[in-house]
Amino acid sequence: MKYSKNKYSVYSILILFLGLVWLAGVGCSKESDDNKRLYSEDKVEARRRDEIQVITPQTFVKVAEEQKPAVVNISLTKTIKNHPDIFRSPFKKRGGPLEDFFERFFGTIPRREFKQKSLGSGFIISKEGYILTNAHVIEDVDKINIILSNHKEFEAKLIGIDKKTDIALIKIKSWKDLPTVSLGDSDKLKVGEWVVAIGNPFGLEHTVTAGIVSAKGRVIGAGPYDDFIQTDASINPGNSGGPLFDIYGEVVGINTAIVPQGQGIGFAIPINIAKDILEDLKLKGEVERGWLGVLIQKVTPALADSLGLDEPNGALVAEVMEGSPADVAGLKRGDIITTFNGERIEDYGELSRLAARTDPKTTVKLGVIRQGKPKQFKLKIGLYPKGEIAFNKNKQLDKLGMRVGNISAEMRGYLDDNQAGVVILDIEAGGPAAEAGLQSGDIILEVNRQPIKNTKDYWAKLQQLDDKETILFLLLKNGATRFVAVKPE
Repeated sequence: MKYSKNKYSVYSILILFLGLVWLAGVGCSKESDDNKRLYSEDKVEARRRDEIQVITPQTFVKVAEEQKPAVVNISLTKTIKNHPDIFRSPFKKRGGPLEDFFERFFGTIPRREFKQKSLGSGFIISKEGYILTNAHVIEDVDKINIILSNHKEFEAKLIGIDKKTDIALIKIKSWKDLPTVSLGDSDKLKVGEWVVAIGNPFGLEHTVTAGIVSAKGRVIGAGPYDDFIQTDASINPGNSGGPLFDIYGEVVGINTAIVPQGQGIGFAIPINIAKDILEDLKLKGEVERGWLGVLIQKVTPALADSLGLDEPNGALVAEVMEGSPADVAGLKRGDIITTFNGERIEDYGELSRLAARTDPKTTVKLGVIRQGKPKQFKLKIGLYPKGEIAFNKNKQLDKLGMRVGNISAEMRGYLDDNQAGVVILDIEAGGPAAEAGLQSGDIILEVNRQPIKNTKDYWAKLQQLDDKETILFLLLKNGATRFVAVKPE
């Protein structure tokens, strides 16, 4: 009996020892997994579970105190080459003997290089020193200096950059663990919620401002995947790349753009867009995106009426690139893509974002309306090509910042049968045509009161005009005709 008890005691100790070893292994495994994660999402879970019921000044104080250490000042140095010397001839624009005399007397002063300094903001997302900021902040710079809230300085290196979303990942080395932020879920952010911006406007370190979310899903012409959070939290030059926090202290956006003409209007990239591309930036230095191979435009109310749609939703296919995934699947010009893997396309820009976020070689289902009839297509997503994509021989933008195409047979079904003119397929944000109010989907009927039948007519007429001549267009816009004057740059 005594022997049996001893035997059981040995077994108990052995089982207890093995259990402790297993628990230690699980803990190490979890720690290893956490170390592999590039960013933290569980730092403020306790606060989120408590759910802040009443917002007081102390709410903002707590966010500022906890998050400021992880917000960094980015100081940049850039070499500007071939900058004209300040001692150039004062008669350079005039020409003639005075200019010749100046150059003979003083000689030709060579152009030189000079160093340009600029500032931005960023935030640390991992203890290993990874920092998120805007691509436009660190693009083409020679040196990136990071200044922490304790005034310690580090030189950073570029890890990855994505100009299409204006997001960049940089890294610093430190012997000690660095303070970090927690990345939230921008999809759950609601219009009207309080947000806090921390950054370095005008070089003023760690400035804290607060406001509310004014709107979501803003398209401002900054890139092909525009989906900005609009906020009235004060954002100024130097804030670019800094974090936008919710009241729980989680980053919900990257402060990116301001409207110079308006006060209290700022734009931030939703943090979920950054989370989608972080691994690609870290491992490859660039982002691999899904691609359909279609040039799309907005479904206007006039087109929606012609199609019998209740609302102007979906994306109208203006061009299909030969050999692209869409071409292989059988999509045609004039098709209207209404769903992507069962998700409804409310606005045509959503299609580009959904395709881009889908891994290449993934098979997806597209819901399409073709000549008024619903159809389903299976399509294998391709890899977004590098460089310029040539949809047609008129792929280049004209001097007004537009790309035009002929009206297809399918589009004529939505318009008058004999409708002449050319349709605007693409338009450059900030270009002369966009500034005058022209948009993708508008149909150009006349140029300087001369009728336009097709792209051949359009290009011939454009080449006859003086580069500085203001051009009068007659457009078919949302089912109504209107004149618009466009002045080339």
